[in-house]
Amino acid sequence: MPEHTSDELTESEEQYRLLDTSGEPETSAEHLPFPTPTMGSDSANKSEERRGDKLAAYGALASMLIFVCVTWFIVFTNNPTSAGWFPVHPLLQSLGIGCFTYGILTLQPTAHPKTKAAGFQRHQKTMLAVGFPCIALGTLAIEIHKFSEGHRHFATWHGTLGLVSVGWLVGQVILGGGSVWYGGAAFGGGMKAKMLWKYHRLSGYVLFPLLLMTAYLGGAWSTWATSHSQSVVRFVGYTVAPIVAILAIYARVRTSKMKFF
Repeated sequence: MPEHTSDELTESEEQYRLLDTSGEPETSAEHLPFPTPTMGSDSANKSEERRGDKLAAYGALASMLIFVCVTWFIVFTNNPTSAGWFPVHPLLQSLGIGCFTYGILTLQPTAHPKTKAAGFQRHQKTMLAVGFPCIALGTLAIEIHKFSEGHRHFATWHGTLGLVSVGWLVGQVILGGGSVWYGGAAFGGGMKAKMLWKYHRLSGYVLFPLLLMTAYLGGAWSTWATSHSQSVVRFVGYTVAPIVAILAIYARVRTSKMKFF
């Protein structure tokens, strides 16, 4: 067996090279938190998409567009300026969930180094620059509204699941960011940190339907929604659209990327 010199990397080591310690995650394939195929390998030459993947992506995007548009339509056709801080909540939460949908889609599936790097960059920007701030500000808005109106906090399933979802989302950001930023130093660095990425991926696939379930409870059954919109509109926007989005996202999942044993 030939010996490896200090300047050589095994295939496994190459797949799990650390990120740059500058604090800005590199977007080249070799710095990604997941393995990338090498040139000439079967995975590098095969198509990234399976049959039906493109249709599923269109389905997810279309359903989220309907979900967001229905929400904004209901809010803006019911004199939003008369409801204090409340309208900010559904507007930003729906936009945030829409961004999360795109953030997931942009990383699934990616099999080639360049598309992995580009998808990873889009994922971070969409989630952290738009999606997460929207959810955070939307949550703040509803809390300000409840304090100003003297309403009870987390008195419904919508509110309770919303609290769980936001807390989970914060943990999701910490897990995902901590596993790649500054070389994954927050979780011990190296391969130890990068191996956490699959848990971030799995957690996201569980959190996504929870967010949509929370939106369903608020959009389809809350007192404000039922008194300011027609049932058929709510059914399409908060029942049909979320179900299509979840099925479409799950149809594109690659279980091979989440090997835990």
